[in-house]
Amino acid sequence: MDLDPEELFRDDEDDLDNDLYQEREFTKEFVVYLVDASPKMFCPSGKSENEKNETLFHVAVSSILQSLKTQIINRSSDEVAICFFNTREKRNMQNLNGVFVFMVPEREYLDRPTARLIKDFSHFEETFLNEIGSQYGIISGSRENSLYNALWVAQALLRKGSSKNVDKRMLLFTNEDDPFGSIKGTAKADMMRTTLQRAKDARDLGISIELLPLSRTDEEFNISLFYADLIGLEGEDISQFISLAGEKLEDMTTQLRKRMFRKRKVRRITFSIANGLSIELNTYALLRPTLPGAITWLDSVTNLPLKSERSFICADTGALVQEPAKYFHPYKSENILLSMDELSEIKRVSTGHLRLLGFKPLSCLKDYHNLRPSTFVYPSDEEIVGSTCIFIALHTSMLRLRRFAVAFYVASAHPQLVALIAQEEITCSNGQVEPPGMHMIYLPYSDDIRHAEEVHMDVDATTPRATDDQIKMAVALLKRVDLKDFSVCQFANPGLQRHYAILQALALGEDEMPETKDETVPDEEGMSRPAIVNALEEFKVSVYGENHDQEEAETGKSLPTEASKKRKAITETAIQESSRYNWDDLADNGKLKDLTVVELKYYLAAQNLPVTGKKEVLISRILTHMGK
Repeated sequence: MDLDPEELFRDDEDDLDNDLYQEREFTKEFVVYLVDASPKMFCPSGKSENEKNETLFHVAVSSILQSLKTQIINRSSDEVAICFFNTREKRNMQNLNGVFVFMVPEREYLDRPTARLIKDFSHFEETFLNEIGSQYGIISGSRENSLYNALWVAQALLRKGSSKNVDKRMLLFTNEDDPFGSIKGTAKADMMRTTLQRAKDARDLGISIELLPLSRTDEEFNISLFYADLIGLEGEDISQFISLAGEKLEDMTTQLRKRMFRKRKVRRITFSIANGLSIELNTYALLRPTLPGAITWLDSVTNLPLKSERSFICADTGALVQEPAKYFHPYKSENILLSMDELSEIKRVSTGHLRLLGFKPLSCLKDYHNLRPSTFVYPSDEEIVGSTCIFIALHTSMLRLRRFAVAFYVASAHPQLVALIAQEEITCSNGQVEPPGMHMIYLPYSDDIRHAEEVHMDVDATTPRATDDQIKMAVALLKRVDLKDFSVCQFANPGLQRHYAILQALALGEDEMPETKDETVPDEEGMSRPAIVNALEEFKVSVYGENHDQEEAETGKSLPTEASKKRKAITETAIQESSRYNWDDLADNGKLKDLTVVELKYYLAAQNLPVTGKKEVLISRILTHMGK
């Protein structure tokens, strides 16, 4: 197999399939949704603005449904299960009372989200009370503990996969802050003890339990009564929990079709500091381009995914080549054979991943040095014990001295200098906003930086400069239109929104297209506020003078551009050429098909009609315009 030198030494950033863009398989997530189906969940939520007040059970089901739609777009490799407890009917692998696991044909209890699952689950609430039913699973005088059974079933569902390469979670929806409130004495203590022990056993196995409380209109959810111990909250975390849980529930219902990349670990690297001292770091991709999902080819008959296979055939004998393919490179009329190990060794520039070179003041780092999205690094003690301690010391010193580290980084075959900038932890009343760590900025090579060309090549010409008054008015205008607390995460890609809306409509058989909100459209209402209008008018007066509106009206909207001049010339040519034909006679005698596409476009361009499409489309458009 002949080698392509450009392919051999291609840069990593040219490859959209590298691990900076693709989530790694070992960061898969398994989630079990646990929904309380007791009669109290069917009371009104009290938060709906519609005439028909929604029940808390409807809020939980709707949140899960929206989360599934988001998950099938963002993390289609993750697996989910939906489990209801405090139900009249039962369906689970352990045959425990009061627990019903929702499932669809051709799918396991815990499996990847599918269009069939979403479609069936969207109608599940309509028949729930009649076919499954709701009841109190924990009542006085009964030894039945439906919450304990639900945790047991969920833990059994999450046995699949290893906790080392899979994140396992239980999401619990309920509005009952004291599920054992109706029981007294030793029976209550015994039930609470066994339930908490079951939850602790699950956490010891690497399964996290998260609570999404649904408060009733008459009272707030008191997590301290029972669930703080169930999910393992202590101290200040208890007071911050309710607000964080509310944000998480809102996030499940609003982040649909935004194609967000989760901040998951990309790779583990070794950071060589000095004199043989090395620490271990984990790298994270914080921001990456939002691209549509990969195309999957399906069989036209079975609708199953197709798997492509490649075989090599010997050019001399025509037999299939069973041995691994070998690469060669022509050199002095000979073919030099190369194995994959030898190619990897040729491409290897350095044995280390990241090597510290020194430190420089932060003032030396410019904005234009950031060529592509940075990588966030955080210490890990999994393989090199003490990495966190050394990293903290280095991180603290860089913040105190206002320095950034310069290091040599080798990603595959692409060596590059990088800047490590320490980031201080940022917290607020709701918890951590930004974690402590370092951002790895990929520094440019010398030929990546090009100096701006001079505006005027003539050394004798004077360059126009803004006056102090013009600068003052421009600053005032910018302050008026400045977006407060701006973040790129506030805006979704409208193209991707529509792309996934179409896929959703096709997959779920929806008659109407889901509405997609374009968040990039200018805020016309906000821009029309008097303060902004006055600031804009003062800026225009300072730059263009008092009578700029009158001058614009007299001279026209704007000077013609090269593109407008070209379009005008094409239209004039089309009108001239079109006048040579008797179009009525050609249309009546059916002779339009004898004309060429270029000749047909003369008529369309002269009449300001679209000129795209095949010949039959152009003829039909002409006949329609002529009323034939």
